[in-house]
Amino acid sequence: MVNYIWVGMLVIGFVFAAINGTMNEVNEALFKAASDAVAICIGLMSVLVFWLGLMKIAEDAGLLAKLSKLFKPLISRLFPDVPSDHPAMGYILSNMTANMFGLGNAATPLGIKAMEQLKSLNGGKNEASRSMITFLAINTSCITIIPTTVIAIRIKYGAVNPTDIVLPTIVATVISMIGGILIDRFFYERRKRNGRG
Repeated sequence: MVNYIWVGMLVIGFVFAAINGTMNEVNEALFKAASDAVAICIGLMSVLVFWLGLMKIAEDAGLLAKLSKLFKPLISRLFPDVPSDHPAMGYILSNMTANMFGLGNAATPLGIKAMEQLKSLNGGKNEASRSMITFLAINTSCITIIPTTVIAIRIKYGAVNPTDIVLPTIVATVISMIGGILIDRFFYERRKRNGRG
């Protein structure tokens, strides 16, 4: 469905430009945007490689394992249906840790693996389980301590102090995660009361 929306927007844009005689401006904007996209990707790549390297060092040093161990009691309460020794728990903890360091690109494969494991726990059904819904809510609203990608973009565009968004990011993501968990619990309790939990 989203693909049709994008195609529709492109077609409408080109038709509008053709009617108004602004196709030259559209062509210039396309090439400039493509050039900017490549420059931003190269800038982001360097920062992401740096942070992924730090994450690998932290993993080899046992820091990620300690962080996972620290959060395991909380995560076990959020996911009571998932056995503590199940691979899904490891993927969930790794995904949250990567998200905390603003490494969304690194967190995505871990999130997909977590969902696959949660689906297997759900008997392979196409309907989302309680744990899958909770994980989705937490994944999209996870606390971010270091917004790596945003800092990289701010550096690329010459921000005077690219890291001054760290504190507001922490506050905003803490609020969003608490909100996500509360909404998830509200709808879960409502479904349970209606006999569908």
